Amino acid sequence: MAANAPNEIEEMIKQLKSKPGFSSYILMNNDGIIVKHENIEYKEAVMHAYHVLSLFGRTKKHIQKLFPDPNESELDWLRLRTKLHEMLISQHLRFTLVVIQKAEANDLVGDGATRLEDVVVKEDEKAVAAAT
Repeated sequence: MAANAPNEIEEMIKQLKSKPGFSSYILMNNDGIIVKHENIEYKEAVMHAYHVLSLFGRTKKHIQKLFPDPNESELDWLRLRTKLHEMLISQHLRFTLVVIQKAEANDLVGDGATRLEDVVVKEDEKAVAAAT
């Protein structure tokens, strides 16, 4: 399976690039060394690599503390969303993939994920309906 990892990653990148809203990607090894990048300057990619690996590592440790059971604490990917952009971070074997997309576009990764505001509004509507 380790020999197939580069092919799997290339296929994933190809699929992501074909989606609307795709902006750029950074592929790095888990030491932060940039392997490939597109639509982003190298210096900026290096900066993202440093911060992303730190964030992903800290998040992974925190999740493991919250959920000690290894079946519940495995972190598949991390999603950060601002009003304009969204960053998707995933580690697979010895590589980390960072995808940057436009936030208003349909989701490239994750099916059916909704915005927090939509969830809050739906919960408020349920509470009002239950009260009447």
